[in-house]
Amino acid sequence: MEIVLKYFADFDAAQLKQLEQLKALYTEWNEKINVISRKDIDSLYERHVLHSLAIAALLNFDDGAEVVDIGTGGGFPGIPLAILFPQVHFLLVDSIGKKIKVVNEVAGTIGLKNVSTRHGRVEELKDRRFDYAVSRAVAPLADLWKWIAPFIRKGQKSEELPNGLICLKGGDLTSEIEESGLQKIVQAWEINNIFPEPAFEDKFAIYVPKL
Repeated sequence: MEIVLKYFADFDAAQLKQLEQLKALYTEWNEKINVISRKDIDSLYERHVLHSLAIAALLNFDDGAEVVDIGTGGGFPGIPLAILFPQVHFLLVDSIGKKIKVVNEVAGTIGLKNVSTRHGRVEELKDRRFDYAVSRAVAPLADLWKWIAPFIRKGQKSEELPNGLICLKGGDLTSEIEESGLQKIVQAWEINNIFPEPAFEDKFAIYVPKL
């Protein structure tokens, strides 16, 4: 957990306890339901928790903001962000029920009151609107934007960036961004410049604003 505290020093006692509980919980649940690569479980705090918090290094969600995590898997980036932003509501969505089961168990055990979940596809969320969408390596940018753009409301619920989509991706994204047709409005940050650690080489945070 030291790797997280190296870059984020303002957790209170309750948040620190929540963070500390993650390793044992994910280790236990991963033995029943494979939600994290088994080779990565020992690097949970670096490769999953800190990686998720790259979004928080780019913007601070305003209190009361509503954020949807598309294809959350085992709860990333949603659960680390929900720990850091207790006054922001997060809806974690995944089409695989057993992964939502893990998210519910982890969030319930550590006492996250600002997390709800939905088993299904994000494009089925006909009844909801959000300020931001977040995602981690779920689908090509064109698909992510097509799915979520109708559900993001215009406005700005952070000082840093207007409402929009922030996704974490890896590798050469040149073609993917061009194929999305969004290249004129996309912003990209190298995560290795945010957290200079070997694990984040060729990792990026991609942002698309809701215009």
